[in-house]
Amino acid sequence: MDRLTSLGVFVAAVEEGSLAAAARRFGLSAAMAGKHVSAIEDELNVRLLQRTTRRLSLTEAGQTYYERSKHILEAFDEANREAADAQGSVRGVLRVAAPVTFGAMHLGEVVARYLEDHPHVDVEVLLGDRYVDLMDAGIDVAIRIGRLKDPGVVMRRLAPCRMVVCASPSYLERHGTPHKPDDLRRMTRLAFSEAVSGGDWTLLDARHRAHVIDGPCRMAVNNTQMLLAAALAGAGITYGPTFVFGEHLRRGELVPLLPAYRAADLTIQAVYPSAQRIPLKVRRFVDYLAGAFGDDPPWDRKTGA
Repeated sequence: MDRLTSLGVFVAAVEEGSLAAAARRFGLSAAMAGKHVSAIEDELNVRLLQRTTRRLSLTEAGQTYYERSKHILEAFDEANREAADAQGSVRGVLRVAAPVTFGAMHLGEVVARYLEDHPHVDVEVLLGDRYVDLMDAGIDVAIRIGRLKDPGVVMRRLAPCRMVVCASPSYLERHGTPHKPDDLRRMTRLAFSEAVSGGDWTLLDARHRAHVIDGPCRMAVNNTQMLLAAALAGAGITYGPTFVFGEHLRRGELVPLLPAYRAADLTIQAVYPSAQRIPLKVRRFVDYLAGAFGDDPPWDRKTGA
């Protein structure tokens, strides 16, 4: 008997709860479905299923065999899809969600290359900083930043999100340069109001001790591009991701502060609803994102190359 068919019948019997239902899934008779399962058991010389007239149940060996068999079948299906995709074309509408500033600053070039290479795909990008349920909003793939714990989606790491405390040279000339975290308490702070910790900035010293700078901020804003503009204008000291401030740090328009301390990195990730049956248009786009960013993203490169 065909081994993959036998595995498929066995997995289907477990999932459907009966050999008859598994047989219908494969277009077989119930007797033939039973023979497929028996062939596996005879070859292994072990009982996988306990059969009664009313129900099936897995033996201990059967439970382990079921889990491994399911992974084998999923891998086989994925290999078939990849082989077919290699000969296929990408079509349809791709709906992408991303944070406002990250999308505005870093997605345009990636989307442009993707559109050029995939002439039969249209891309709709929705920028917003609020959490969006992918299924409810009909989103194919979203870019999210932070430490995510969402069992309902699949995540692929795209790049680190490094955080920095910085200010303009003009502000530092007027107010002095801070040398330790507590110095920030007497200085004008500009904060991103939508951050998980809001105006609370946490820095780690060389011994990994946390120093939390909290209290009121002179300005709180829900858009990091405005935060950037205020910092460049010399309004105060700010804290945020290098994907916003990196180019201006490189040019010397902003100065990184407190080099002996560091903020904990976050992660930039692509998320999509399910690992099963991922459309080719989604997988190709996520590959473009990973290739464009990576562990050494453009905004963190010293030369801007």
